[in-house]
Amino acid sequence: MIKKINWIKFGAGWILCFFLRMLPFRPPNIEPVLAFQMPFAKRHGYIIGFIFAFFNIILYDLLTAGLGPWTFMTATAYGFLGLWAAYFFRKRESTGLNYAVFAIMGTLFYDAVTGLTLGPLFFNQPFAVALAGQVPFTALHLLGNVGLAFFVSPLVNKWISTPLAVDKSFALTPPAGLQLDQR
Repeated sequence: MIKKINWIKFGAGWILCFFLRMLPFRPPNIEPVLAFQMPFAKRHGYIIGFIFAFFNIILYDLLTAGLGPWTFMTATAYGFLGLWAAYFFRKRESTGLNYAVFAIMGTLFYDAVTGLTLGPLFFNQPFAVALAGQVPFTALHLLGNVGLAFFVSPLVNKWISTPLAVDKSFALTPPAGLQLDQR
């Protein structure tokens, strides 16, 4: 069931995910995108699942490596994971194990689609070289995504499922002793 979108939490989650990706000296392939994308896709559906990652990838490339054909392929592939996550989680609980299972399938799909096509298509890399380089890349990518999915995704889900607290001490009430005209 798709829930009403809390745009403040969506924006905060998206910005946090983006800034975690921008951290210098972080281990390669330890990316928070999928860990954040899955709970948002589960709670808010296909479109939010797609745009969460798609625009995160676009902005990251724009600010770091520059835009290129790889940007749109990787952004679309990650966006597709959001569509798939919304479908996958519509009848599954938000548990670390379920998030980890999806992270395994999603990472293998993403790395096969992007890692085995971008080099050969755009940089004339031999397929055998792309495959040989993809194996350690995917192993590290799996380690990061599965770990973050198991531990972080349930926390993100809990956070976005909790309503924003409203401090009622700031309610519009008159100060003590002040009489309001009650006609």
